[in-house]
Amino acid sequence: MTEPLDWKAFRRAERERLLDARRAIGAAERERLTATLARQLDAAVPARPGAALGLYWPIKGEIDLRAWAEAFAARHAMTLALPVVVEKAAPLEFRAWAPGDAMERGFWNILVPAARRVVVPAVVIAPLVGFQAAGCWRLGYGGGYFDRTLASLAPRPFAVGLGLGGAELATIHPQPHDVPMDVLVTETRILPAAQSFSR
Repeated sequence: MTEPLDWKAFRRAERERLLDARRAIGAAERERLTATLARQLDAAVPARPGAALGLYWPIKGEIDLRAWAEAFAARHAMTLALPVVVEKAAPLEFRAWAPGDAMERGFWNILVPAARRVVVPAVVIAPLVGFQAAGCWRLGYGGGYFDRTLASLAPRPFAVGLGLGGAELATIHPQPHDVPMDVLVTETRILPAAQSFSR
């Protein structure tokens, strides 16, 4: 009889491995990946004029797409918003943000908008550490914040999981609390959930 899988230990180990690989990317390669991912996002992210686009403040070697988001929002008359942890193990709050706004240190010491202008984004870009193509499953940092947020919002924002192709896993061992993305975007592929099973 085989032992039941310890999915938490599996995810911890994969998370550590993938974060180490991401941090090791050199400056020139990071610049190339940023430009390529920006083009991919232009093709994958739906325009929602008058609505908010949720993005992220880059940490732990994440690709910095703030310049892309600023240009995309300007082209499509959208506002930008950044996620804020207001309570541990609770959904995120999104605050309207524009480059140059006053910032303060939030959870995990991440910079967040100082002004509490709360918005509900129509589209959310969620950075991923790893992913499973079949089903558009995202492996994050383990706090469950994006999953709780997507599960709590109605209507649910269009969710874009963004990461690098080298972060693909055969499975993340999805759990009942995990929320799939609507689309996964890497530097080489755009995987809509409806098509991800036909790879």
